[in-house]
Amino acid sequence: MTATTYRPRATYRSRPGALHATLLAGTVPLFLGALLSDVVYYRTFEIQWTIFASWLIAGGLLFGGLAVLFALVGLFRAANKGGRPLAYLLLLIATWVLGFINALEHAKDAWAVMPLGLVLSVIVTLLACVATGVGLAKRRAGGVA
Repeated sequence: MTATTYRPRATYRSRPGALHATLLAGTVPLFLGALLSDVVYYRTFEIQWTIFASWLIAGGLLFGGLAVLFALVGLFRAANKGGRPLAYLLLLIATWVLGFINALEHAKDAWAVMPLGLVLSVIVTLLACVATGVGLAKRRAGGVA
């Protein structure tokens, strides 16, 4: 008698490709840089830091938007449409939407950015870290690694 093991289908057909992983991982340092720029602005009131934060947020939105497109394609290709692929896509969308709101907040006059700009930067950075963790986590055939 031969023993066979049950092997459930993987969540994704394949892990995120190199470009998708680069775009996803690129959002974290850009949004983190914006957060750090906001913290420095909060302490020094030098207007240049809000300009730096605005550019870093724009870069994070560009990388994040492209990562959302890759995640959408990955969701359509996934054997299991719910669970992890859907949560990953929703995290990326939430990150992008709040990042866009943060970009609009940073488009105000420099003195009007605080404190909401700093709070949004913290939230967006945390969401970007969680989305990157979920997106790049090692996947096993049986579930979460």
